[in-house]
Amino acid sequence: MNSTIFLKNTNSQVIIDKGELISFQKENQEYIHQKGSKGWRNSDIEMFPVIGPTSKNNFRVHTKNGDAIQDQHGLLRELEYSLIYSDENSANFIKIYKKSTWIKNSKFPAKSTEENLCWPFDFTFEKNFTLENDVLKIEFIINSEEGMPFMLGYHPAFLLSDNGSETLASNDTKITLAEIYKAGHNAFPVLNSDKIILQNSDKSYLEISTTGFNNFMLWTEVDNMLCIEPISQYTSYTDQKFSEENMTLSKGKNIFSIQLNAV
Repeated sequence: MNSTIFLKNTNSQVIIDKGELISFQKENQEYIHQKGSKGWRNSDIEMFPVIGPTSKNNFRVHTKNGDAIQDQHGLLRELEYSLIYSDENSANFIKIYKKSTWIKNSKFPAKSTEENLCWPFDFTFEKNFTLENDVLKIEFIINSEEGMPFMLGYHPAFLLSDNGSETLASNDTKITLAEIYKAGHNAFPVLNSDKIILQNSDKSYLEISTTGFNNFMLWTEVDNMLCIEPISQYTSYTDQKFSEENMTLSKGKNIFSIQLNAV
């Protein structure tokens, strides 16, 4: 497939590379962290079917179909997207997984003891982009058997000014970068919220609204980038166990979405 897709509106442009959002510009202002800059090596990934580090659970997730082997943020990130469709304003991608297929773990051996990963359920995972009225909507559609346990998180990285002055607002609460730094690798939780506003110091504010997730976690180690991650569950509590008792159970078809609007 053509690895790079461009979406355009009157004042906005989106660039997608192999299913990864690498640019969202409005009025020539960039909002997405650029790969190669200091900070995280990616600009977005999806976390599925688990969120967070599984090493504390011996890389095992307990399900009704048996134990799965998962590394941090799940095996979806190891699969490649296929392009279904694209036009000037939209692009649809899909990943397909057959249950119990072994997938090579890119974290092995440097950051993991598990060479291969697996999941005991079939699923398809769609990622659909739509740019309309200068608002970018990304929809995630998960199809699986009913009762499959899962967690879902979206992990985009946003471009900051590099002076540490940005703040965020959610549920009438102000959040500073200093608070996010302090949370460290656990990430800063924003629970029971479907909207957060990134209050940029060098360009328009970015409103991030979601459907289905109901939580966020925030992570960064640098002043030029911030990951604002919609999540179905926050898993960094020390007593969190990776089992279906602590996960969402699939309805068969499950739809989540996020909207990015520079205001």
